[in-house]
Amino acid sequence: MTLHYHVDGELVPRNEATVSVDDRGFRYGDGAFETLRAYGGTVFEWDAHADRLERTCETLHLEHGLSRRDLRARIDETLEANDLRDAYVRLSITRGVQPGKLTPDPEVDPTVVVYVKPLPRGGLEGDPVWDGPATVQTTKTRRIPDAAVPASAKTHNYLNGILAREELYDADEALVRDLEGNVAEGATSNVFFVDEEGLHTPSTEGPVLPGITRRVILELAAEADVPTHEGVYEPEAIRNADEAFLTNSTWELRPVASVDGIDVGRGPVTDLLARLFDRRVETTCY
Repeated sequence: MTLHYHVDGELVPRNEATVSVDDRGFRYGDGAFETLRAYGGTVFEWDAHADRLERTCETLHLEHGLSRRDLRARIDETLEANDLRDAYVRLSITRGVQPGKLTPDPEVDPTVVVYVKPLPRGGLEGDPVWDGPATVQTTKTRRIPDAAVPASAKTHNYLNGILAREELYDADEALVRDLEGNVAEGATSNVFFVDEEGLHTPSTEGPVLPGITRRVILELAAEADVPTHEGVYEPEAIRNADEAFLTNSTWELRPVASVDGIDVGRGPVTDLLARLFDRRVETTCY
């Protein structure tokens, strides 16, 4: 099967999908993106993703002039063209081709790309996209402080996460700390852990991406009367936790097997929230 991507308003075969070397997304990482899941042909949590994309573009002062209805139509067209109902979806918007100077021009002709790939069915009948519980390693690479690049901005520049992942030795995900040494997040995931006080996750008042799946999990925990806490935590809190798991749109909820070689494992809270998440997907999308 030849996948088709949506590039600047046109569906093109994947091997013909290109952008200019003068594009600011290529030159400077000057662009915004969202990673989404389609379940049964429905884009999960679309409004939340569209809201976050708008906030990122506002942070970048990227006035692309496209409505969320237009962007959603491009996603739907791409899924239909590839006959995909259960899929990974990435929507990218850059400032487009401009003269080779750091300061952007106010006039923007954005580059908009939608690309997709098949993923297993989600919901109650679905299978995880991950091979097994994650092993996690604390890295020396620290999270960029909000005063430099706001964590809420999901931009094309992913060097921070790449450098963290490059440190890993036989681990699946990096545990990245802030400059003070407290847990921020994974390279591409939000972090949760469980102890006798309930469910914990680092607060977005620190340099933490406000993940869409993170928010859904907190909602589900509140509905299930699971005590939840958003705070500041040292890595030791996760190493000594009763349970831990990671969240993002692709992994959904992925249990953590170990942190820095210390066994953590899954448990009843992780299992409960995983079931509730699957049920949310099932009722929303199937």
